[in-house]
Amino acid sequence: MKVFKTSQSLVEYLSNETRPIGMVPTMGALHSGHLTLIERAVKENKSVLISIFVNPTQFNDKNDLVNYPSSVVEDLLQIKKISKKILVYIPKVNDVYGNIVESKSFDLAGLDQVMEGEKRSGHFQGVATVVAYFLKTFTPDHAYFGEKDFQQLLIINYINRSLNLKTKIIGCPIVREKDGLAMSSRNILLTADQRKKASKLFEALQIAKSNAKRIPYRSLKTTINSFFESQDKITLDYFMIVDPNTLKEIHLDQPVDRGRGFIAAYLGKIRLIDNLDMS
Repeated sequence: MKVFKTSQSLVEYLSNETRPIGMVPTMGALHSGHLTLIERAVKENKSVLISIFVNPTQFNDKNDLVNYPSSVVEDLLQIKKISKKILVYIPKVNDVYGNIVESKSFDLAGLDQVMEGEKRSGHFQGVATVVAYFLKTFTPDHAYFGEKDFQQLLIINYINRSLNLKTKIIGCPIVREKDGLAMSSRNILLTADQRKKASKLFEALQIAKSNAKRIPYRSLKTTINSFFESQDKITLDYFMIVDPNTLKEIHLDQPVDRGRGFIAAYLGKIRLIDNLDMS
């Protein structure tokens, strides 16, 4: 395993001999979901590049940035167990941004204006900025992202195409705990009581899917709202079913025979998201 602190040193190391390269961008605090992406990348590429970088411009809440979990030493140990041939990029902020730490402005075709984009102002511009930097600088042949952040995956696919980059973007299925909770680095911030409640997000998505084809979407939203109103210490932020290609919400009066359900909820100050194919 080789660790690089600067993009220049990493670019100088990369060559035709290291290709094809699969990249797994992360913000660290690795869990089994990340490790699944890394294991797939190892199988499908000659070299694998993992970035560990907590990107400041995708946080609209400074407290969220300060409190974001970090476990670099443990992360490296987990990576090394998978393969000793993995390359790891752990940059300082100025290596990615230079002296001016701000997002670039991308036309994201409206994909950033709904759900997480509406709730977290500027979030996806920050994501697009750092992912575009990685893809342009290291030109990986493949890049792997989890479907837990499905909206982010669509946006990354969009910027990859719009910038005419050569990387193939690969979305990978959500990895879940035994009770259905989608694995996330934020899960370790939950108290024991909150952790028990956290599986309610997936339970709500399953309720939606089981009722989707027999009641109109308007009634389905009421069902999910009522479900959360009956829960203690968990607050629904939003529940929506949208077209999985455009992220446009389906019509309230139509039955749900297609689409993808998205949900966000608060447990105390911790905000979790999840999604599920409704078909």
